[in-house]
Amino acid sequence: MNATTALLRMLVFPGILFAAPAAWFFLWIERKAMAALQQRIGPPFMQPFFDFVKLMGKQVPPREGLGGFLMKLWPVLAVAASAGAVGLLPVIPRSGGFPGDLVLLLSLLELPSMFIIAAGFSSRSLWGELGSSREAILSVSYNVVFLMAIIGIAASQHTFSLQALAQSQGSPLRWLGVLAILICLPAKLHMNPFSVTNAEQEIYAGPMTEYTGHELALWELAHGMEWVAATGLVATLIAPPLANPWMAGALFVVLSVAVVLVLTIVAAATARLTIDDSVRFFWRCALAFAVLGVSSVLLMRIKL
Repeated sequence: MNATTALLRMLVFPGILFAAPAAWFFLWIERKAMAALQQRIGPPFMQPFFDFVKLMGKQVPPREGLGGFLMKLWPVLAVAASAGAVGLLPVIPRSGGFPGDLVLLLSLLELPSMFIIAAGFSSRSLWGELGSSREAILSVSYNVVFLMAIIGIAASQHTFSLQALAQSQGSPLRWLGVLAILICLPAKLHMNPFSVTNAEQEIYAGPMTEYTGHELALWELAHGMEWVAATGLVATLIAPPLANPWMAGALFVVLSVAVVLVLTIVAAATARLTIDDSVRFFWRCALAFAVLGVSSVLLMRIKL
């Protein structure tokens, strides 16, 4: 992949120019679908974008010292990491990539959660620190399953290249890994039944309690881009290989929207679990899928 192709992927498609509108679109789909399932009208189509513009126009209270600087820095880094993760997705066939770019994608997907944890502690708010503690505990729990599922998929195809994974044929082990990833996504995206980190009835907005104005707008944008990157990863793994770039791009969007709808239905049909129940679920139930996938891959390689 040459420098021009890499720049186009990061800045245009599926980079920031695509990721930002897609983030607002996915957030609207989630809110609209949730409203429909609860027999409400829901927000208008442009509401997530209007919320972003409104927050960008609000004044941020002055913060002094290193804590104030860090609170401004974390949302910027979260947006950059989420945009970088989206830009790595191999949406267009034969668009390049490099060996091991799956490892970089996973690292970028994990950074926003780390920045949220740091933001809550930087705010010196009781609710922010409590939300960050919950985020840290939950992140350790679901990331074990998430990473094992990705490793199982990559090992079954003998590659850590996103482009190679996107062009390879599906297998039962691959679908098992995708199922484990789907189980982890509600926790990663702070949805029911794993929305303990931002439970408004318990801890206000958790790590985001002390945020407002353009800083909160950037957090919302980063969250929307996380939606695009996480659902896009699933879409990349389940989409059949296509040679036509237009069809591949359209299928990527359709599959991503389908994943958004599935996660929204699950969130609407479930209640929020406590942090203990959430951790117990990932360590006892979801981990079985990932362990089964990795064990199957290892057994197949031993036989070969």
